[in-house]
Amino acid sequence: MYVPQHFQETDVGVLHRLIRAHPLGSLVTLTTHGLEANHIPFLLGAEPPPFGTLQCHVARANPLWRDFSRDAEALVIFQGPDTYVSPSWYPSKREHGKVVPTWNYAVVHGYGHMRVIDDPVWIRAHLERLVAQHEAGRPLPWKVTDAPGEYIDTMVGVIVGLEIPIGRLVGKWKASQNRSPQDREGVVEGLTREGTEPARAMADLVRQARIAGHENK
Repeated sequence: MYVPQHFQETDVGVLHRLIRAHPLGSLVTLTTHGLEANHIPFLLGAEPPPFGTLQCHVARANPLWRDFSRDAEALVIFQGPDTYVSPSWYPSKREHGKVVPTWNYAVVHGYGHMRVIDDPVWIRAHLERLVAQHEAGRPLPWKVTDAPGEYIDTMVGVIVGLEIPIGRLVGKWKASQNRSPQDREGVVEGLTREGTEPARAMADLVRQARIAGHENK
């Protein structure tokens, strides 16, 4: 991924927060048929440091767990907030007109060598953690034990676990850091007027990037 210096995000805590907030990752692997992508919800574990481990599961019928290169790193892409940015929001448009549209976004790429875990005990524990994470805060959280035991045993038998210790973690936060303070403020105002959830999320990222930029001066 091309990452200009002003769009680099290297804080592991920030990268981990995006993964946990947007856990549906695009898992890209090298197979005998070329590159394949699968879209899978991941859990992020803290070990081993500094980047942790990504865990997921796939259907046993999915050839992914049998057909992938053990020598090549797998890539998991996590997509955070993204939105179109109109040049009409820039005060500099009124000054000289030399502005064009762009797209702001935040993404994390995790790289590592994938391993298969075909172990029903591991898989069940993984499912319980995954369910607990996504059911937390619901009025009536569903638990794995709510379903009949023999049914869960059957479900566990038709899936396979995957684990990727993260060897590299790359973040790109394209949040108008390359614009002037006035243009960044215009982007925040424009996104706020848009009023959509993606626009509000990106407005927050632009504000945070602006604050970070001031702190680094």
